[in-house]
Amino acid sequence: MTAAGEDDIMLKLLHTADWHLGRLFRSFPEEGALKLSRARLEVLDRILLTADRYAVDAVLCAGDLFDEPNPSKVWWEPAAAKLRKHSSSKRPIFLLPGNHDPLIADSVWAEGHKFRSLLPEWIHVVDRDNFEYILANGAVLYAVPCMSRAGQRDPTDFIPSRAAGDDRIRIGMVHGSTFDAKDWQTNFPINSDAVLNRGLDYLAIGDTHGFRFVPTHREHPPTIYPGAPEATAFDEKDPGNVAVVFFNRQRVATVRQERVARWTWEERKITTLDDLRDLVRRPDLDDRVLRLRINMQVAAPEYDEAELLLDELQGTAARHARVGVLDLDRQGLELETATVDQYCVDLPDVLRSAVTRLKSVAEDPAQRLVAERALFHLYRSSKRRKAS
Repeated sequence: MTAAGEDDIMLKLLHTADWHLGRLFRSFPEEGALKLSRARLEVLDRILLTADRYAVDAVLCAGDLFDEPNPSKVWWEPAAAKLRKHSSSKRPIFLLPGNHDPLIADSVWAEGHKFRSLLPEWIHVVDRDNFEYILANGAVLYAVPCMSRAGQRDPTDFIPSRAAGDDRIRIGMVHGSTFDAKDWQTNFPINSDAVLNRGLDYLAIGDTHGFRFVPTHREHPPTIYPGAPEATAFDEKDPGNVAVVFFNRQRVATVRQERVARWTWEERKITTLDDLRDLVRRPDLDDRVLRLRINMQVAAPEYDEAELLLDELQGTAARHARVGVLDLDRQGLELETATVDQYCVDLPDVLRSAVTRLKSVAEDPAQRLVAERALFHLYRSSKRRKAS
């Protein structure tokens, strides 16, 4: 399991962040958007089952657990239920307010909010700057919440430095940005060397949505973004994970990246019918969030096949979709109008004349789309007459 071996392990943690419960996905069709919002709750079961599987000593949840400070009851009530359901071991779980869900007067983290009354005593909300908790084997956790949506002070400034003679495993948990580019306006900027400056053995952070070490070349002592457990956008790099952390007797932390996501986000551009056929045959589409862009011009029979394949991918009123969540742009699917008349030979003369006129109309870019659809319907009428 680790380089040091199980017998040498003093402490095991699971580190997660950026659940963004209540997030809406307005750019997707309604059914797909609901799937993605619900997935943010569903992944909590897999996170907590991973904690059970590794028998960790504590779970650190490093901020932005909700997408806003005062989410609807439909999000915080089932979240509390899931946390209670998986609490049979009574391992401590630490919930940190982030910049999306800061600890403000009317937030879900406020002491009088009903959400907090639903949490068992071993689930702790980090609600003060000097939060400190003694973990298994004398290890200590220092955590600092976000008290506003924006701030320019490094939250690790509130973590005390290691005192002389203190040989405990020391862990920090904060939420913020680690970018240090000149003139870059960061939100709750975290010094990339804070883990060293504060004498920590591990710094658990949240904010960006992909798994990574900060800086990338330093693994000991680690500063880790676990990333969002379910992705929120196509451009996120390596989302969908938690970090499982093992500390040996020498206070060296070993980090294991553990995937918990159901959904894999993918962007594809299709330029040939063969590519589209291959896509439809893939066995892994059910758990894909697929942004699909079609850009090809095909003859009428191939256009017909392409339409049927796209219907198979996105589903119909009578048939389930092949793709779990599909964002489809078919505007680039064009009918090859120059040859369409050779596929419409079984039409009456008046409709064949209409084909000729529509071919001319399709040369105008402003009218091409409408003309193509009309020509395609005429082709299908010819196809049905031929079949009968």
